[in-house]
Amino acid sequence: MPIVIIGGGPGGYVAGIRAGQLGLSAIVIDDQPLGGTCLNVGCIPSKALIHAAEEFAVAGEQATDGRFGITVAEPRIDLAATMAWKDGIVGRLNRGVGGLLRKAGTEVVSGRARLVDGKTVDVAVSDGSTERITADHIVLATGSAPVELASLPFGGRIISSTGALSLTEVPDRLAVVGGGYIGLELGMAFANLGASVTVVEAEDRILPLYDRELVGPVAAALENLGVTVLTDALATEATDGGLLVSPRSADAEGNGGSTEIPADNILVTVGRTPAMDGLGLDELGLTRDGPFVAIDERCRTSMRNVWAIGDLTGEPMLAHRAMKQGEVVAEVIAGQASVFDPAAIPAVVFTDPEIVSVGLSPDDARSAGLEVIVGRFPLQANGRAMTLSPTGLDGDAGLIRAVANADDHLIVGLQAVGTSVAELSAAFGLALEMGARLEDVADTIHTHPTVGEGFAESVAATLGHPLHI
Repeated sequence: MPIVIIGGGPGGYVAGIRAGQLGLSAIVIDDQPLGGTCLNVGCIPSKALIHAAEEFAVAGEQATDGRFGITVAEPRIDLAATMAWKDGIVGRLNRGVGGLLRKAGTEVVSGRARLVDGKTVDVAVSDGSTERITADHIVLATGSAPVELASLPFGGRIISSTGALSLTEVPDRLAVVGGGYIGLELGMAFANLGASVTVVEAEDRILPLYDRELVGPVAAALENLGVTVLTDALATEATDGGLLVSPRSADAEGNGGSTEIPADNILVTVGRTPAMDGLGLDELGLTRDGPFVAIDERCRTSMRNVWAIGDLTGEPMLAHRAMKQGEVVAEVIAGQASVFDPAAIPAVVFTDPEIVSVGLSPDDARSAGLEVIVGRFPLQANGRAMTLSPTGLDGDAGLIRAVANADDHLIVGLQAVGTSVAELSAAFGLALEMGARLEDVADTIHTHPTVGEGFAESVAATLGHPLHI
């Protein structure tokens, strides 16, 4: 009997490819296009829109102030054409995933899967019939879905990130509920496209998972874009003309100065929840970890030969985490001694400026009882960063920060905020995974001129001998 993988997203399709490479018979089942949320309505299309929006904004600056010495006519945006370009990228990658699965000898079944027991799956296919498949192993990789607020159900003007990536016209006024990375990425993109954007965040600051030193340049960029940010604020209900917002400290009767934000669309980005509806998971009685399926370091659930990977298993809900788990689970099923035990999982916020974080922040390290030393290198002192970012000459271009144990100089955290710093995530992740010490990075020759050489500079600063600051 084959391995049945329920879900064709980053975790599921990688598990299918790796299983095929190892000579295992595998079937990937999904009623949505291959690639899951990330490829089809998340990571890839959002980055395409973000890039197009940034290009449009630069063109607008060149039309008014000759930025970089370039002057152009006033630009126009045809959002429907932009979305068609984005969809072309998604379609090409989607077809590529299908080709990789075929190359690996893994079968793909299009339909909605429901668990019967730990070895049996019923699949509702497009013609209305049900196909029963039995398996030696079942891998759950169903991903996650946007959280819907009871007071702001999706539909019409109220949209999720999926809906935002399907708009064919730029809204004049956009309210974004949620100041996390999804809300800010899309909110900043639509602001660059010309929308008047208001962000409503319940916490006392945006990007509450990141420390203020990293968030500061992003907050400044939002202000420069004209984005209104309301913190300690609750979005309570949609009105005919917009969104009603109340202070989080309002009393039980709602007193506290509620205001109405004009909005043509309301984008709700308050988190994601594991996608389990219709899966039949309750019948299996798997052990849970809160709302998630509990797993061990080999992605095993509490039921023998039933495995789970990706967003279904908890935070961080990141595609690259799911992909690595997909590899691990296929290798474990094949009899290899693989484990999912990363030293750290990189996280990136694709705003402009970008944020990348791997491992512990200074505050997190100290809270964990570590005595650490911290070094910072301002990207305003980095030649390449200055050429990439207009703010590099007249504002806060961001920084690269290293966090290490004070005694042995083992690096425990690396962070950066600035233009194009997302590309540092691989180097940061490798340093932590390999157990690098500050001296290892300092002794590595970094290419000049690159933003990456700021990594070595941040380490030199941590060691007490920075060269360019």
